[in-house]
Amino acid sequence: MPGPYKWRHHFRGHVSRWTVPREALLNLLSRTSKHLSAKEIYATLHSVYPGIGLTTIYRTLDLLARARLINKLDIGEGQSRYELKSDEKKDHHHHLICTKCGRIIDYSDFMDEELKLVKNTERTLAQKYNFSVQDHNIEFYGLCEKCK
Repeated sequence: MPGPYKWRHHFRGHVSRWTVPREALLNLLSRTSKHLSAKEIYATLHSVYPGIGLTTIYRTLDLLARARLINKLDIGEGQSRYELKSDEKKDHHHHLICTKCGRIIDYSDFMDEELKLVKNTERTLAQKYNFSVQDHNIEFYGLCEKCK
């Protein structure tokens, strides 16, 4: 498990203080490749931190997503899933999301071609709308092989 100061330098400037729930949530997401729901995160953390509430989990997830430390994936039916955002290009990926069962498949095929297209699109949009693009997320929705 990462030490208590692992996330603080990433967090500086986004909120006024560092808390145990914020660190616990980031540590949990750093140890899994799954895309976890807020309720799954709550169930896991509540067993270790019994004082943590579901409302705290939702607020913390929202804060960490706004700080761009985690990705929020809307999979439909009012449910979101979360994953730790990676700064490393080798870990950069996009998602295939099954609209029937909610399965999320990470893919990094064609990443160089996609990133070239996205960078050109970002540059064009930035110039046209005087907008500073800070991030992007590509998600394809459809049916997985089991649901087809």
